[in-house]
Amino acid sequence: MTPVRTTPFHSRLSELDDQGLYTHWQGTLSPLRYSHAPKHEYFAVRNSVGVFDTSPLYKYAVTGPDAERLLAGALVRDVKACRPGQAHYTAWCDDRGFVMHDGVVFRHSADQFLLTAARPALSWFEELGCGMRVELEDVTDDYGMLAVQGPRSRAVLAALAPEAESLAYFEHVPAKIADTPVTLSRTGYTGDLGYELTVPAADAVAVLDAVLEAGGAHSIRPFGEEALMTLRIEAGLPLIDVEWHDSRLAFSDADRVTPRELGFGWMLRGVRDGARRFVGSEAIRRELVDGTSRWLTTGIVVDWADWDRIFREAGLFPPKSEHPLPYESMVLDEGGAEVGYCTSFVYSPVLQRHIGIARVRPDLAAAGTDLRLELAIAHHNTTVRVTTAPMPFFDPERKKS
Repeated sequence: MTPVRTTPFHSRLSELDDQGLYTHWQGTLSPLRYSHAPKHEYFAVRNSVGVFDTSPLYKYAVTGPDAERLLAGALVRDVKACRPGQAHYTAWCDDRGFVMHDGVVFRHSADQFLLTAARPALSWFEELGCGMRVELEDVTDDYGMLAVQGPRSRAVLAALAPEAESLAYFEHVPAKIADTPVTLSRTGYTGDLGYELTVPAADAVAVLDAVLEAGGAHSIRPFGEEALMTLRIEAGLPLIDVEWHDSRLAFSDADRVTPRELGFGWMLRGVRDGARRFVGSEAIRRELVDGTSRWLTTGIVVDWADWDRIFREAGLFPPKSEHPLPYESMVLDEGGAEVGYCTSFVYSPVLQRHIGIARVRPDLAAAGTDLRLELAIAHHNTTVRVTTAPMPFFDPERKKS
């Protein structure tokens, strides 16, 4: 029997976990929550500082004279615009222009990169790199990754690594914490001011202990996946197997999505005019030129008065749960026709509104469009008024300042 994998931080973080509730993140234990109330963990991030163990992410070192050439031919976003010391959030597609995975690429030098991915992708990149002067190495087990997120994250990390004080959004720099060389990056998945530490696995606990000690005065606490789901929806950040499915594993095109349909149109500079070519770019170019996108991704905000009315008329207290719905809901127009679907839906504690990430017909995606979201209340299907809205829903100035 294959043993259950744990992260380099697990021995310490498990001591702070009084629930023992885990999910499997690609075969590695990942806490759902550390306490009885994930909302407490959520507010730690929004009001102070929290830490999240992102170590299960796959990590691939891409090096050699053709490293940039390989990544430029694979990634949707133009990696040539990523300078050493910068990071890019990006994605990669199949040859039909459907999204497979997303990740972050960290550029360390002209020919040295680190690419993270939520799902295994090494063999795909190796096949693309065949014949190139490039080396790909799976270094997933060599490093732990710790996200330090929230408005006080800078103060916590600056006490350990002065580089945090001046690090710009999506930049990274070598630093030293607890006498351990680390990579400090201004990245994260919470939509807030935040950083991530890439740490040699053997020294992970020592670095974590230093972060926890420095954060003690700021009431630092670990947070799990349940809190993270609310945070990332507020930030308008998509999640694989929720907002989309790996196109190689999907059964039909209904479960596949293009970058533009997913809300990644901002990554497509140079594609329409053919200035950039990567796997799937020609199909994406035709989509852009011919206007054949089936959907566009938008935020939706619920009319709170209509929400309250529907539940009270059913004799129920209107729920305001920070637990995202575990299923899709249909989006309808005012005439009752199906015009899209909501992939993520939650009550935002900081915004005090129900919000969602939805995919709707392109002609209905403009901000301020009135639509309806299907709900099941007391074993009866009904709808509630929603309005399309730009994302992110929560976008504090401190995130990038």
